[in-house]
Amino acid sequence: MIIVAALVLALNMSAKDNAKYMPKSELRPDKTVFLYVPEKANLKKIAKELSPVTAKKPETLALEMAESNGITEPEEMFDPNGATKNISDYARFDLYFPKNPNGQMMVVCPGGGYGCVCEYIEGLYAAEWLVSQGITVAVVKYRLPNGHASIPLTDVQEVFRYCRKHQGEWGVSKVGIMGFSAGGHLAASASVLYDDAVTRPDFSVLIYPLISLREPFGHVYSGSCLLGSEEAMSAAEYKRLSYKFEVLNHVSADTPPTYIALGSDDKEVSPLNSVAYYQKLLEFKVASELHIFSHGTHGFSFESSKYTDNDLLGDARDDFYNSLARWLKSLK
Repeated sequence: MIIVAALVLALNMSAKDNAKYMPKSELRPDKTVFLYVPEKANLKKIAKELSPVTAKKPETLALEMAESNGITEPEEMFDPNGATKNISDYARFDLYFPKNPNGQMMVVCPGGGYGCVCEYIEGLYAAEWLVSQGITVAVVKYRLPNGHASIPLTDVQEVFRYCRKHQGEWGVSKVGIMGFSAGGHLAASASVLYDDAVTRPDFSVLIYPLISLREPFGHVYSGSCLLGSEEAMSAAEYKRLSYKFEVLNHVSADTPPTYIALGSDDKEVSPLNSVAYYQKLLEFKVASELHIFSHGTHGFSFESSKYTDNDLLGDARDDFYNSLARWLKSLK
């Protein structure tokens, strides 16, 4: 009862304006599943307060958290792209089921520098395109690390366990992962740091991904959000975490087939991240493709002219969609 009361209190403290940012899509999830909310909580109320993108009848797995991220501020959506900060006990995933499933499923990890989750431009809009291809989708609103490096990956692996358990009834034979920016780092981490066959993705799609957390080309800010302050832990622990989440250290012949796309003019996350990862994949003879478009900057995602007046990919949008669709079909 104490846990439920605390969750309700946090919900009541949350920004009442979360729902003011409506997505530019009518698509809504068929199912919203919370990972850690207790069964006795008012799931419908919680879901409604958090985001307009939730299923009408949410569920919870009521899992026990092995570790908290320590975030006590209320979850809040703070911009029209659906960027949401302070995701903690309300970690969840939205499921979308196509009318004619083609046997593939994608677990989608939106980006946000490990400081927020951009659930529209790198979640919902991606889901809309994927569902149009016959692909079943799970968009993960993972707990933000807040210096607890293992937490986002833990959430993603729990989603994989759930999806593997139900894939037969959904008509799914392969479950892959897609990630954007820092979500690309999370997807790459899931691709090389899996626990077993259940948590190993069958394929991986990385869109303008962050790969390295350190100089000379890594995204240091995202690294600090993930790992935490070096001064807050022992030198040995910081070294261990830095090595573990430097995904280039763990690529192997068992890394899933990978599709990578980015813009050469990306000033936020250096294109060298993608190039370095692709080179590692080649080294271990992992089937992979690398698509570098001349423009797109950072954040082109699936936010085409359907959702915005300024498509960052411009005339390369069709090339992106066509190459990804072709690659996904080649995996069957």
